[in-house]
Parts: sequence; C-alpha cells; structure tokens
Amino acid sequence: MLLGSIQIMGELLSAAEVQEICESLKENGVRLLSVRGCQLSDRDFERVCRRVAESTSLAQLNLNLGVVSSISRTRLLADALRANRSLQTLFLHGSPLLDSGLLTLNTALSTHPTLVCLDLGDCMLGDKALALICGMLPPDGAKSGLRELTLSANPGISSKGWARLSIAVAHSSQLRVLNLDYNPLGDQIAGMLAVAVASSRTLEVLDLEGTNLTNQSAQVFLDMVENYPTSLRVLVLVENDISPELQQQINDLLSNGDDDDDREAPPSPQGSTHDSWPQAVTLTSSLGESLLAETEA
Repeated sequence: MLLGSIQIMGELLSAAEVQEICESLKENGVRLLSVRGCQLSDRDFERVCRRVAESTSLAQLNLNLGVVSSISRTRLLADALRANRSLQTLFLHGSPLLDSGLLTLNTALSTHPTLVCLDLGDCMLGDKALALICGMLPPDGAKSGLRELTLSANPGISSKGWARLSIAVAHSSQLRVLNLDYNPLGDQIAGMLAVAVASSRTLEVLDLEGTNLTNQSAQVFLDMVENYPTSLRVLVLVENDISPELQQQINDLLSNGDDDDDREAPPSPQGSTHDSWPQAVTLTSSLGESLLAETEA
C-alpha cells in the first residue's frame, strides 16, 4: 500500500476533519501527519492521540506551534508515544512544555524504539529538561539514541545546562544534527561545543545562528577544522558578530573536507523547521529523510 501524508497548517479543525484524520491513521495509510499551528478541541486531540498510539505506519508527526498547549495534552501525547512503535520524527516546536512537560514526556521519548529526530525548539525549557534530554544521547556502546536534535530558542537554559549538553554530545554515538540557533550561548559555551564537535565521531551539522558569538568563537572553530579530523560538514554562524572572512574560511575548509571524502549530501526532511540553510553552507542540511530510509532498511 502506498502511504500518504496529511499536512494542514493554521486551521481550526472541525470534528469531521479530525474524524477523517483518525480513520486514515486507523487504516495505517499515513506516513506523515502534520497539523502545524492548528486548533482542535481537547476531545479531538485525544482522539488523534489514540489513533497515533495504534498506528503502525506513522513515521513523522508535526505538532508545531502550540498544538500541545496544556499539561493534559502533554499527558495524552506521552500515552500515545508509549504505545506507538513506528514514529521516527516528532516536531513539537513552539509548544509551551516547560520542564514539567518534558518530565511528563521523558519516559515515552527516551524509551521509544524508533524515534531518531526530535524538535523541542521554543518550548520554554530549562536545565531540568535539558538534563533529561541529555539522557536521550547515550554514549558509545549504549542503546541507540537521537540522531537529530533541535533546541532552538530556549533561553531559559543556563550555561551549566549547555555545558552538560556539550559533554553528552561529545560522547553520543548517534547524533548527527544539532540545532541550537537563537539561544544566548556566547563564546564560552561555543568553546565547549567546539571541544564536543572535535570529540564526536558522528556530528555533521551544528547550527549556531544568532547565538551571541564573536570572532573569538570563530577562531576556535577555525583552528579545530584546520588542525583536527572532524565529521562536521556544516557550521552555521550567520547573525553573529563574526567577520564574513572568518565564516568563509571555515566554510571553505568544511567544503574541502567534503570533496576529499567524496560524500553525498543528504536531502532535507519534510516538515523541518529549518527550511533552508544559508547559501554559504548549503552543502548539506537536516538528515530527517535519510534517517527514515536508514531505519526502514
């Protein structure tokens, strides 16, 4: 059976429309479900979650922009994820989860057998939530973990929290894409991330757009890519106080590394919150679709 997708954005969903979605999920005919920015009643949200729990075909679920708007909905989603065994990509960008919401979702997320891509950008998270997320990046030799993680625009996370994430990234055996754009990281945290990138054998994409960096951070990354072997293929540094010359030097070195390795860039995922990379770093982008293909292989 050819699996389809349901993609709706910014609409008020009627009970009849929700019924159609539920029927498609019940028939296991949906691979991608996106209701980004949509409004639906609590009862209808519960109906969708019940069908997500039962689905054996659903690989990607997009609930971005406030669909998971309360702790009661967070609990319903957690219950659905605990039962589901097919989901590989989950987008919750712009959901007011807070640390309490992530705590509610943690067990379902960390024990899900197939989840590899998670977007928790702009979810009002803090250090307690980040500690739980680090548990989803198990070290070498442990169980498989996330391959793509988005934590954009979570300014409530402290320097201590970001340092903890840097350690987890350094030892993660799976992570390939890390999006930290629009967090007030600063040069100190960027230095820690550079060490993590140098230690990681898998990280290919690091997005640090708009993270309060200066030439000091860029020099550290330049030294790293010039003098040490790394899996990094894309480093996004736009909207920082960094000279265009330094950015170009880094991008040129990463480009040359790609040429030497003769590696093909993976395609962009459907539903990604990063619709396009800046022109200087378009060698690759998120790995969502390739990750789906790998898991299904």
